[in-house]
Amino acid sequence: MNDRRLTPANGRVAALHLAGQVTAERYLAGAPMMLIRPVSDLCAAADGARDRQLLLGAVVTVYEDQDGWSFVQAADGYVGYVASDRLGPVQAATHLVGTAATHAYLAEDFRSADVMALPFGARVTVLDERAKFYETTLGFIPKKHLRPLDRPFTDPATVAQLHFGVPYLWGGNSTRGIDCSGLVAAALHACAIASPADSDLQSAGLGVEFRGAARRGDLIFWRGHVAMMVDEATLIHANAHHMATAYEPLEAATLRIAAQGDGPVTARRRI
Repeated sequence: MNDRRLTPANGRVAALHLAGQVTAERYLAGAPMMLIRPVSDLCAAADGARDRQLLLGAVVTVYEDQDGWSFVQAADGYVGYVASDRLGPVQAATHLVGTAATHAYLAEDFRSADVMALPFGARVTVLDERAKFYETTLGFIPKKHLRPLDRPFTDPATVAQLHFGVPYLWGGNSTRGIDCSGLVAAALHACAIASPADSDLQSAGLGVEFRGAARRGDLIFWRGHVAMMVDEATLIHANAHHMATAYEPLEAATLRIAAQGDGPVTARRRI
């Protein structure tokens, strides 16, 4: 049975490579487009509930644009609907926001008007380098806040820790709001490590199972939840108990999660 989240088909249209595998009126190669807003919901249906989120500069394959909603597949394979006015032509991104957040300014001056607030991981195109700012297609962004795409982070736990205190948001993928699997995906993507979007997919597809003491960067899974270790005894996770990204001792988290009825640890994966 095809997983709806990963199958680019909705009955009307389907990806060309699915011809003969799923039923659709048309089979299409799709067209690349780019997210042009800082954070956009990827929904289960047109004008439906949020499944995940996509950030500025993310490139998607568009299979259909109907009634203001585009049926798309993201780079991580996730499928859904995004408001069509949040998509535009693809531009070659050069840098990503490497701090919790930043702003694009109208001029090369932090006193000038800010034109857009950007979350960690948003991708931008640098046009020119100035003394303290990069000129981008969006405006001027402080150089200290951007990181070249060809220089990814090397420690996923460091990226996860950058999200400490970010409010919990079901289906969230940004420093404006994030959930457990969104935190793991953000941490891994920033280190140029491919990651599925949801915790069940991450548990099945990331790393290798390990035994013994945990170490920094290991992933601990429960039913419907995932956390990342920052050392052998402490984890960081976006969770509804704290309603934020928070640190918690592994032992305490395991006892608490079991007590609230969500069962024991189901997997321990090492990237």
